[in-house]
Amino acid sequence: MPDISLPMIAALCLAALAAGWIDAVVGGGGLLMMPVLLLGLPDTSSAAQYALGTNKATAIVGTTGAAVTYTRKVPVDVRLAIRIGLAAVAGSTAGAFVAAGMSTDTLKPVIMVVLLGVGTFVIFRPAFGTAPATTPVSARRVLAAIGLAGLGIGFYDGLIGPGTGTFLVLALTALLHLDLVTASATAKVVNCCTNAGALAIFAWQGTVYWELGALLAAFNLVGGMVGARTALKKGSGFVRVVLLVVVFTLVANLAYQQWVA
Repeated sequence: MPDISLPMIAALCLAALAAGWIDAVVGGGGLLMMPVLLLGLPDTSSAAQYALGTNKATAIVGTTGAAVTYTRKVPVDVRLAIRIGLAAVAGSTAGAFVAAGMSTDTLKPVIMVVLLGVGTFVIFRPAFGTAPATTPVSARRVLAAIGLAGLGIGFYDGLIGPGTGTFLVLALTALLHLDLVTASATAKVVNCCTNAGALAIFAWQGTVYWELGALLAAFNLVGGMVGARTALKKGSGFVRVVLLVVVFTLVANLAYQQWVA
């Protein structure tokens, strides 16, 4: 356990609880968890690596709890979600290798434009993700989901990272014609795969505070399960509102990193 004051541990626990809820509803819990971890961990040259590793140790528990809660109530194609998840692990590994040799700052404005476009689309298409398709999804769309939602978004996760869960929900809704609740449920299964792959790398590198991660994971688990139940109870309209809030928060966060920080 790193040397952290009791008030900061309490703040981290509350952040883990809230991040689990956000992540379960629509993805993007890392937008809250990572800044708080960076603020709370000892200021060393490896603080960012330990924040990333500890965040994965925290998130994988909440994500798994949310996935289990969802799959009990929502008809998730678990086999397809795992195939997308394995593709995402491969994509994130490739993205991490590319990130080591380039500046991701050049890509952040592009991501902001894409997110603003997505947010505008969702605002002016109120029916987006409110009901699933009534016809079976074609094999071409399934392959597109594995390629884009798996390899493509996995690559983005390894390259930049913030908002990966939100991108997954949007891609799964658009490509597989899922409603937003089912897309969130499917994204959680995919996230279980990507978190496991990332955590294995961080564990191998020795950049995880396991005791702190276990404590935060307990709060993240509660947040994730409550978030999944909230989404199931409130429905796609509620998820749509949270989605828009997270998308525009992500834009603001990327803009701050690009031009202020």
